[in-house]
Amino acid sequence: MFPWLRLFSVGLSLIDRSKVDLLATTRVRLRVWPNDLDFNLHVNNGRYLALANIGGAHWFVRTGSLGLFRKRKAFPVIGGAIAKFRHDLKAFQTFEIHTRLIGWGSKWAFFEQRFVRKERVLGVVAVRAVAKAPSGPIDPQLLTAELGHNAPSPELPEWVRRFDQSAELLGELLRNEERSKVIDQHSMSALPPKADMCSAPGHVCFGPKADIA
Repeated sequence: MFPWLRLFSVGLSLIDRSKVDLLATTRVRLRVWPNDLDFNLHVNNGRYLALANIGGAHWFVRTGSLGLFRKRKAFPVIGGAIAKFRHDLKAFQTFEIHTRLIGWGSKWAFFEQRFVRKERVLGVVAVRAVAKAPSGPIDPQLLTAELGHNAPSPELPEWVRRFDQSAELLGELLRNEERSKVIDQHSMSALPPKADMCSAPGHVCFGPKADIA
């Protein structure tokens, strides 16, 4: 279940908070609860992604992105995510999620979210996201300019570029599989009925309609 109560609590903490720079690192402090744990009694791997969403929402509000997205009737869509786990989080431990915008391209914006406890990075979640409006995806450079950041994107680290490339390759693989299925279904629908095939020249049928000498 998504941690709605914690998201609501974080939302209340943002009331009257000042806006921060687009490239600033935002920090939200949370605690591990029993429903975050798996059978190994530490935070479930999948739970990190859900908790990272809270950190992302916190960044979204603090940077003023939420107001801009509302103005454009747009919403953020995550198109890929990776996670690196280094040390575990156990029940009732407190930790922080440090969220920052790494950079952007012509379509995707890239975010890094670090899970930190006592100044030690326990894990990292990285995502790429696109802004979707009724007219389609919005160029991130247009959004950053409207948020007061007219400079180009910071240079993306090599690991981010590889993450982006891997996501694109996987996406292309899935699209090709879907195309192949459509082609196969179209080919099957073009075949004559079985009864006709049995009487067609060159076809040998095995079953009630087969004439085997």
